[in-house]
Amino acid sequence: MEPRHDSVLMKEVLEALSPRPDETVVDATLGGAGHFAALLGALGADGVIVGIDADSAAVERARAAYALDRRSDRPTAHLVNDNFRNLSRILERLRIAPVDKILFDLGWSGYQIAAPRGFSFQSDEPLLMNYDESGTTAADIVNTSTEEALADLIFTYGEERFARGIAHSIVRARSKERILTTGALVEAVLAGTPTWYQKRKIHPATKTFQALRIAVNDELQSLREGLEAALDALAPKGRLAVISFHSIEDRIVKSMLRDAVHAGFGSLSPKKPIVPARAEILSNRRARSAKLRVFERVAAATSVESVPSRAPSFSYAQ
Repeated sequence: MEPRHDSVLMKEVLEALSPRPDETVVDATLGGAGHFAALLGALGADGVIVGIDADSAAVERARAAYALDRRSDRPTAHLVNDNFRNLSRILERLRIAPVDKILFDLGWSGYQIAAPRGFSFQSDEPLLMNYDESGTTAADIVNTSTEEALADLIFTYGEERFARGIAHSIVRARSKERILTTGALVEAVLAGTPTWYQKRKIHPATKTFQALRIAVNDELQSLREGLEAALDALAPKGRLAVISFHSIEDRIVKSMLRDAVHAGFGSLSPKKPIVPARAEILSNRRARSAKLRVFERVAAATSVESVPSRAPSFSYAQ
């Protein structure tokens, strides 16, 4: 089956950001390039769109979407293979400031799930999980961390109730043979969880895989740095939209945006997160946990350096 990706909350994102033809827009998470293509279509010759992703394949998808736009008045596009935590540096290099609209979609695309990099436990793949295909891998963490460190990681980033049992099972399994594939990791997870836990709708390895993916890609610190840079880059009356999919990310987003509001930097519009309609959830199961939060900067420019950011910190190295 060919991989596919359905961008969530498409209508809601476009309504929340309402990009005008002459604005500067940043899609900080290209992913499947669905949102990018829609934002691109809303801009004209005087507009600028910046697309960012740590996954080079996502950048290529956005490049293909831009090539398909045959309008004579299409906007200028800058496509960057980098982590959105470097947003300030990227915009400085492009000499772009300020920015009118910014989007973060924190979900991972169907293309990433289909890529044989260990993001999915549905097939036996190399245990990698790194977006940029370099640096530390999930196998490195699984095979070198202490049992206590593994348990803390799985509990903190995966909110897994059986974190200690899973960590103990992983250490026991790797003492016989290094865990280098998703299949081997799933076996260890199953051995570390009770039978009833394995009969639920949610796969018992879901939270462990989530925790490792977050750790491998330093996702929470990247999110904090990226959001802070985005808030600082917004033009007066500019808007920032963030789609999160699990509670750890959403708590960070909610906290940082709330602190920015309390600091007088802007307002939430609307105050409550936007969630997918039932029809979208029925057609796209991945949308069921999505939350869209929208922030609008005040008319007068202020600095966000004093706005605190909060997220769990964790070190897995021995």
